[in-house]
Order: sequence, then C-alpha cells, then structure tokens
Amino acid sequence: MQKNWYRLDTAALIFPATIRRDWCNVFRLSAGLTEPVDPAVLQQATDDLRKRFPSYFVTLRRGMFWYYLEESRSPVLVREDYAYPLTFMSGAELKRNCLRVLYYRNRIAVEFFHSLTDGRGGSIFLANLVARYLELKHGIVIPRTELIRDPAEPPRAEELEDSFLKNAAEVQADRTEEVSYRLHGTPEKKGFRTLTTGIVETGALLAAAHRYHVSVTAFLAAVMAESIISMQNEECPRRRQRPVKITIPVDLRRLYGSSTLRNFSLVLNIGVDPRYGDYSLEELCSTIYHQLRAYATPQHMAGMIAANVQPQQLIVLRLAPVLLKNIVMNAVYRRTGESFGCLNISNITNVDLPEEMRPYIERMEFIIGPQRSYPNNCSVLSYGGRTYINMIRNIRESELERRFFSRLVDLGIAVEIESNRR
Repeated sequence: MQKNWYRLDTAALIFPATIRRDWCNVFRLSAGLTEPVDPAVLQQATDDLRKRFPSYFVTLRRGMFWYYLEESRSPVLVREDYAYPLTFMSGAELKRNCLRVLYYRNRIAVEFFHSLTDGRGGSIFLANLVARYLELKHGIVIPRTELIRDPAEPPRAEELEDSFLKNAAEVQADRTEEVSYRLHGTPEKKGFRTLTTGIVETGALLAAAHRYHVSVTAFLAAVMAESIISMQNEECPRRRQRPVKITIPVDLRRLYGSSTLRNFSLVLNIGVDPRYGDYSLEELCSTIYHQLRAYATPQHMAGMIAANVQPQQLIVLRLAPVLLKNIVMNAVYRRTGESFGCLNISNITNVDLPEEMRPYIERMEFIIGPQRSYPNNCSVLSYGGRTYINMIRNIRESELERRFFSRLVDLGIAVEIESNRR
C-alpha cells in the first residue's frame, strides 16, 4: 500500500523554514496550446494524474522535529489564472495543496512549492498533464516514453527517493565563498512581479554559443555577467567592487543516473572578480564554461551534497524541535544562502515532446521567482525551435533586462520581447 506521507528531501528542508509573508519559493511551468483550454477537461486530467504522481498531490505539515509532506485529502482544483505569476503561497494554502493548476485562454500552467520538486521534475509533470489533457480532449493516442508515463501505472520506487542521501560523499566540500555584488532597486508595491520574456530562435542562440565554443547556459551566464559588470562599473570605483557571480542550478540526475521526481539539483556560483581587470565577452564565456566543467562533476557535487546531508544527521539537530530548527536555518540562509550570487540562470534546456503532441502546443515556458533577498532572476526553456528567456523582478528598474537583451541583439540574436507590464 502506498504510504500517504513523505519526508522532505534534503534540498526541500530549507524552504518551509524560510517562508515569510512576502516570499515563498514557488516556480511555474506552462504550455501554450493552439486553442482555448477546456477547464472541465483540465480538471479531469489533473485528477487522473493523482495516483501516478502522488508526491505532488500533498500538503505541507509541521511535525515536532521536521516538516513533512502528507497526501492531500482535497483535490487540486483547477482555476483561472487570477494575478501575476508566482503569487505568494500562504501557509494556509500549503496546508491544502502545494501545487496549483491554472489556465488562461490558451495556456495551462502549474505552479509548484519548491519543496515538491525542481524544474526538471516539474517539466515532467507538466508534460504528462498536457498529454493527459490532449488524450481526453481530442482522443489521440500518445505513446509512453521516459517522459510521458502511463497514468494507470503506480509510481516507481526510484521516482520517490531522496537521491541526495544516496549519492553523498563521505567528506564535505568546502563551501566557503566571497560575497557577491548585489543587484538592487526600488521595491514594487503589493508584491508585484514584472515578467519580461525574450523569445529567440534556438538555432541562432546555439550558433552564438558555438562561436565562443561554450554551452548555451555558459553563454547566457557570460552575457548576464557582462551586463551586471557594466552596471557595477557605473556605481562604484573598481577597488570597491564585488565579484560578479551567476548562480547556476545543476541537474544531478544526469550525473548520477537518477530517476527521482523530487528535488535533485544543486547550484554553483560561477563568475569573475572585476577588481582584477576588464574581461571581454570571449574571456567571460571561457572562464564561466570551464568553471562549470570543473565543478559540475560527480565527485565535486557529491562533496557538496555531503555538505547539505551531514549536518542534518547530527543528533543535536535531529532532536531539536522544528521551531528551533527554523531559527537556525533562517539565520544560516540570511548569512550564506543568497550571498554568493547576483541572480540565478536556471536552464531546463530543450523539452522534446512526442510528435503526437506537437501540433497542439505552440510554446512552453519556465519561470522562477525572485529570491528572498535579491530582486532579479532568470529562467530558460527551449521548445519547438524557440527559446524562452524569462527575466523576473520585484523592483521597478528594468536596467538589467535592457542591457542583457540589447547585448544579445548586438551579438546577432534577434529578440522578441513580451511583458506583463503595460
């Protein structure tokens, strides 16, 4: 019999402890269809996935020693998208469900509390939700693949495992870093988030990255670092500057052959110190690419995993009440959690759907929210020959987006801009 509760995975433990009234770690994945969404069919598709993906249909509960996830007693009710992306998930909402299924015109969106999963796991769920919707709506037959699962089958044991515990090294990696430059601006009122989407041809983006002999993620991180360096240069003299580092999540499933649908990614803070001198874009690309190659290895990431896992296994921490753990985790998070990077660039890369689904889906997107202590973030997803670069902010100033997308245009990459701000 399937158990009806789950321990939080190693990466998920920090998120309940760091929630505050104006911030909750939520991300969104969405698919734009070729026709308006039928909410009744979408509700049926959502209900049909409940047994296949049980770790997503859960509520957040607080025990004496740890938070945990419990099977939800109420269904996830499909609702029309009602506000800006990634509105705050309150404690009351998390006690009902930790994910939202939304629709608006032609769009199906799913928003996840980050304790459930990461971007890769979320993309698998969205793909299966849309596949089931299309089967019900149009009566098509979609073949089962590693991406598209049979909703009638039970979940596999490996999909529900905490892969961090399985792959931790015996010795922790040293995570000491220098504090990074911080982006800043005028906070928006009432928690509003401005979303700016840059749409580019994937082929053009790949060609530009290949000209510099790097991956797309390294190329985008280099252009972003160049933009941030130029902003810092205008703010203060070189001797008073800070390192400029881009936080890049690494999908550990690829390194360790994991099939988990829960969180299994860790971040690397990659960049340069402008105090040492000027960097050309070519030098930034090379530096960032080789740092990623050097650190995103099974051996180094296993040491980073151990740095997260081993403190949780200390008897004194295990026996501490959850309220005390919250105080400690909050203090650690404020001091180190977001001090070492300027912003995230989270790239899910290409989502390759079965051929039977493609005529019905025009676009797919991935949106992460601003972090708790810095105002900008960036997420990337490619589908159907186009790449969607979503830059989100909770400040009024749009300078970073302007510089970043203008630089892509300068490099020969045409950018189509969309925004939720009129």
